[in-house]
Amino acid sequence: MSKVVASMAGNVWKVLIKPGDTVVEGQDVVILESMKMEIPIAAEGNGIVKEVKVNEADFVNEGDVLIELAN
Repeated sequence: MSKVVASMAGNVWKVLIKPGDTVVEGQDVVILESMKMEIPIAAEGNGIVKEVKVNEADFVNEGDVLIELAN
């Protein structure tokens, strides 16, 4: 199982996937908003979304797990 983590602190602006979705490496899965900028967070590998650990408007810190992927 692999995880998608936040690359910086910010608010979750948009969640682009849901459990059961298939994602590919490089696909944007979450968009964070930090300092008035939108920061796309991409999957680092292929997989199926097992769990989305955040909701839109949540605040996350750098390194927080956003998505869990099953291979």
